[in-house]
Amino acid sequence: MDTQADQPSGDADPSEGSQPADGQPWTSTPAPGSGQQGDGTPLPSSDQPWAGAPQPGGAQQWGGPPQPGGDQPWAGTPQPGGEPFGGLPQPGGQYPGQPPIIAGTGSGRPRVRPGRIWYLVPALLIAGGIASVVFGFVSLSGKVDSFARVPLPAGGTVALNHSGGYVVYYEGPGANSGRIPSFNVRIAPAAPPAAVRRGSLQTYGSSVTYTIGTRQGRAVLTLQVVHPGKFVVQPSGAGAATAGSDLAFGQSLGGSIVSIVLPTIGLILLGIASWIILFVIRLTRTRRARAQGY
Repeated sequence: MDTQADQPSGDADPSEGSQPADGQPWTSTPAPGSGQQGDGTPLPSSDQPWAGAPQPGGAQQWGGPPQPGGDQPWAGTPQPGGEPFGGLPQPGGQYPGQPPIIAGTGSGRPRVRPGRIWYLVPALLIAGGIASVVFGFVSLSGKVDSFARVPLPAGGTVALNHSGGYVVYYEGPGANSGRIPSFNVRIAPAAPPAAVRRGSLQTYGSSVTYTIGTRQGRAVLTLQVVHPGKFVVQPSGAGAATAGSDLAFGQSLGGSIVSIVLPTIGLILLGIASWIILFVIRLTRTRRARAQGY
């Protein structure tokens, strides 16, 4: 038997794809760096991934499920940190690839400035004016009650505790309307060192009246006291004075009344003016907003 009949011809090179006599391909040895095993299976180190094996950060594997970070995710498969490719709408009605939908806040109608809370400013001003007049008249009532008095027509002794100017008030029914009986008054020191300035007892030059509780008074005389002390008051010709009438000695109420009335009127007028200004501003801006379609 010729032994060379069972061997491939010397001219046949398996590495070049020659086949054995039975028609089957030779199992060739892979060339270095070819990425193929001897049976044609891709090597793990080649660019072609193994079937079914996930490739971190690489392309999609052959025939396997989509890999995290792959270039082309499978339809409907959620990707880490992103939206699925070609999937169903996500919660909120947004499809993948759409720009984010930002919900608006509020009703869409702009607020009118200044707000209604600013109406508190005129309200507080008006309330301050009312409080000022209440406090002022309470203070005035206490001042009137503190006057030193002598009865008419009897007269008597009165203590004047500081030097300076005094106003003498007639208190009795009809004092506000000017129904005051005609009489004379003499005022003299009861004991030293009390003293009055000579000729200082004069008729009061303006009209000042008050009604506080049951008291009605009108300023009738002025007096300058040089040294405080006790003084004798001697009315004459006051027989026609109504029973219960008095002569009261105290400070001028004109300044006190002015200090009450002026701040009260000022605060109330300022409150009304600020309310009108605020109302006009809000009305104008509201109409402007409605004209713009809000």
